[in-house]
Amino acid sequence: MRRTVFNEDHEAFRETLRAFIEAEVVPVHEEWFAAGQVPREFYYKLAELGLFGINVPEEFGGAGLDTHKFEAIQYEETARAGVSFGGSGVHVLLALPYIKALATDEQKKRYLEKFVSAEEMWALAMTEPGTGSDLAGMKSTAKLSEDGTHYVLNGSKTFITGGVHADRVIVCARTAAPTAEDRRFGISLFAVDTKSEGYSIGRKLDKLGLKTSDTAELAFVDVKVPVEDLLGEENKGFYYLGSNLPSERWGIAYGAYAQAKAAVRFAKEYVQDRTVFGKTVASFQNTKFELAACQAEVDAAEAVADRALEALDAGELTAAEAASAKLFNTEVAHRVIDKCLQLHGGYGFMNEYPIARLYADNRVNRIYGGTSEVMKMIIAKNMGL
Repeated sequence: MRRTVFNEDHEAFRETLRAFIEAEVVPVHEEWFAAGQVPREFYYKLAELGLFGINVPEEFGGAGLDTHKFEAIQYEETARAGVSFGGSGVHVLLALPYIKALATDEQKKRYLEKFVSAEEMWALAMTEPGTGSDLAGMKSTAKLSEDGTHYVLNGSKTFITGGVHADRVIVCARTAAPTAEDRRFGISLFAVDTKSEGYSIGRKLDKLGLKTSDTAELAFVDVKVPVEDLLGEENKGFYYLGSNLPSERWGIAYGAYAQAKAAVRFAKEYVQDRTVFGKTVASFQNTKFELAACQAEVDAAEAVADRALEALDAGELTAAEAASAKLFNTEVAHRVIDKCLQLHGGYGFMNEYPIARLYADNRVNRIYGGTSEVMKMIIAKNMGL
C-alpha cells in the first residue's frame, strides 16, 4: 500500500541522511558501541546537517518548521543501518518541546541558538531511584533562597539518557509539598547548567542495550539554579510533563516500528545467503512463513505509526491514542525481532550482527516512557473501565 505521510522534501532529506550515515556513522559505530557512547564532537556534525534546528524558529537559527516527520525518517534510517546517534534524540524529541512551550522570550534567546548549534546539548531528568513511573513521588527539592534570586536544588536522578554529554538538563524537582487533594502539585521544571557547583554525574550506567547512548545517574548537592532558569510556572511541572508525554510515546512507537522493519530486512538478507543442508535457509517453508507473518505485523505497525504521526503533527494525538500506538508497536517489535533473531541461528546471538544489537535495544521500549502495563491502564481508563 502506498504511503502518503512523506513528500518529496522528506524523501530528499532521507537520501541526504542515508548518505551521511554511510559516510560518518557506519565506519565508526563499532568503536562507539565498545566505548558506550558517541563522541561529543559528533553532535556538531548532526547540527551542521540541520537535525537540531528543524523545529526551531528561524529567528534562533532553525528552519522554523512544526513537524515530526523528519524525526520519523531519522528513526527509520538509523534502524535500517543498524546504528544510533547516541542521546541526540532526547535533545530534540524530549527537551525541545519544553523550551518552545515554556521558555520566555529571554530564555529562548539564551537557549535556542546554542541548542541548534550543539554548543549546548540538553537532556531531561525525571526518574529517580525508587520512583519509576510514579513521577508524583519524586523526592528532589528546589527551595527558593531568602533573597529570591535562586533555587537550591538537592536530590538525585537515574536512567538519564544523554546525561553524560548534557550541557543543560531539564530537572524536575519539588518546590512545594503535595496537597491532600492533589499529590501531583508542587513539581517545577528547571533548565540546569551542568557546570554548576554541586552538580555531579555519577555512574555511566551499563545497560543491556542502547550501548551508544550515554545514560547516567545525576546528583545535586546545594546546586544554585538562578530564578531565570525556571521553566514555566512554579509548581505546575507535573502538568507540563503530562502534556508532552504523547509526543514522547509516539517517538517510542515509531522507533519500535522502524526497528521491526529493519529486523525483517536483516533476516531476509541473512536467510538468502546462509546455507544449511545444501539449501538456503530462505528456501525452507518455515522461513517463508515466519518472515511473511513478520512482514504482515510490520505493515500493521507502519499504519499505526503513520496515523499517529499525522495526528501528532495536527496537534490531535491524545494521551490514550499515544498509549495505544506505543503498546501495539512495541509489542509487535518484540515479537518480530525475536523471530528474526531466531532465523539467524547462533549468529543472531553475536553482537557483530545488527539483529543482536537490535534485540537488546528494543527491550526497553516496553519499559521507558511508561511501561506496557501503564499504557494498558491509560487505554482502559479512556474506555471508561
